[in-house]
Amino acid sequence: MRALLSVANREGISGFARELTRLGFELFATDGTREHLAADGVEAASVSELTAVPPLVGGQVRTFHPAIYAGILARRDVPEQLEQLAEHGIGLIDLVVVNVKPFAPEVGRQHIGIDEAIEMIDVGGAALLGAAARNAAGVTAVCRPESYAVVLEELRTLGQVSADTRYRLAADAYSTVAAYFAEIAAYLNQIAGNVHPQRLALVLEKVADLPYGENPHQRAAFYRETTHRSGSLADATQLHGAPPTFNNLLDIDAAWRIAMDYTTPTVVITKHTDPVGLATSDELVEAYRKALETDPVASFGGIVGVNRELDGATAREIAANSYEAVVAPGFSQAALGILQAQPGLELLAVPPSPTEGMRDYGIANLDFKRVGGGLLVEALDSVDLDRGRLQVVTKRHPTLGELTDLLFAWRAARHVRSNAIVLARNAATVGIGAAQASRNVSVEIALRRAGSRAKLAVMASDAYFPFPDGIQIAANAGVTAIIQPGGSIRDEMAIEVADRHHLAMVFTGKRHFRH
Repeated sequence: MRALLSVANREGISGFARELTRLGFELFATDGTREHLAADGVEAASVSELTAVPPLVGGQVRTFHPAIYAGILARRDVPEQLEQLAEHGIGLIDLVVVNVKPFAPEVGRQHIGIDEAIEMIDVGGAALLGAAARNAAGVTAVCRPESYAVVLEELRTLGQVSADTRYRLAADAYSTVAAYFAEIAAYLNQIAGNVHPQRLALVLEKVADLPYGENPHQRAAFYRETTHRSGSLADATQLHGAPPTFNNLLDIDAAWRIAMDYTTPTVVITKHTDPVGLATSDELVEAYRKALETDPVASFGGIVGVNRELDGATAREIAANSYEAVVAPGFSQAALGILQAQPGLELLAVPPSPTEGMRDYGIANLDFKRVGGGLLVEALDSVDLDRGRLQVVTKRHPTLGELTDLLFAWRAARHVRSNAIVLARNAATVGIGAAQASRNVSVEIALRRAGSRAKLAVMASDAYFPFPDGIQIAANAGVTAIIQPGGSIRDEMAIEVADRHHLAMVFTGKRHFRH
């Protein structure tokens, strides 16, 4: 039996190759792999001994040769093909061990020009894997060090790699090759400015299997984007508690994204992906108190997200309530000591975004909605609100304090499911109405949750008011200023109602629907 080895990831390869030799395999390796094996005392012949041709074109052409591909692709159950190999003195290759040079992490780590990126593409390795996987009936394709153990175990116990394992490894090899070329395509699409290419490949790697999905009867897993570089939940470190469930991951991600949308110390409490409390303040503990005050009842069992290292003072107040998880950029030792004493509380630390020079590409800046038979794909919604383009449409202009709260509430509305209404005062939400078919009902829910705190609050609406009723209801409750996109055919009616109640109203010219 013969094995061909060409690995960019050298983890475990020497031990694997040594065991293959003991099992009677004749080893051939490309130069870099061969040198690594030799340094560890494992002998392997050069692939040039198979091809009788040295590496060409700067080492890019090593294995493209009939002596290699015929030995891989020949069907063991087709006598004519075996006779052809014998006629030309070509031996069979039974095991192909290849992992390609990483591409996505490198071009994401820094701005790499097109010429340098092209030189990084491992054409030969991908071709070898594809050929070995195609002939899984007789050849074992191994593309990851994690597979070495099962291959060796079956070789020891069965004398061969089982058909089931060969086909599973073949599927793994094809998935690896497909993902590799998709990552290259994503890079080239970015270079070409092609945001929505004719074929959009999603490259994801499994982070973990989950106990279940949204409901216990649904199987689920968590995958991360291979081309994503910014700090995200997929890269978080869990410091305490059981692994998050499918639903908790959704809420944790929502809490993280909302908190990180603000630059001042911010705390958000989420439930079913909507914020139920959100506040900023000079001190994190004060932001937490104000966020909790929005709706202490709905906050029970929610997720807490912060955009600063969590300190002991804030942790003590969080520990006084019941939550599923806390997500933060980090935790002080005091905070960890307090929160790790809470049974069942999940603590996740999300790493910072990479330093300047790294970049997101591929699907990192795209959002997806599943529909039958396909996906709807759009650019991620972003705030990008130019204050200079805000249009005050009422007779009264907002005060500086009102404008600050309006911008806070408008940013928050982006994270609330439509129809979204956010009431805020002093950089804190006081009432939120979410996911209602009627905008008026969202206004009523937000006002009911705010109670007396609605007086002197401001209101943000993610889309225009089709009728002025919602503005009338808010004015009656004591709301003093409103921010909304505008654009309704009844805008003049809305402005007239606002002027009648001496409200200030600002149009943004853009909406923030979130279905």
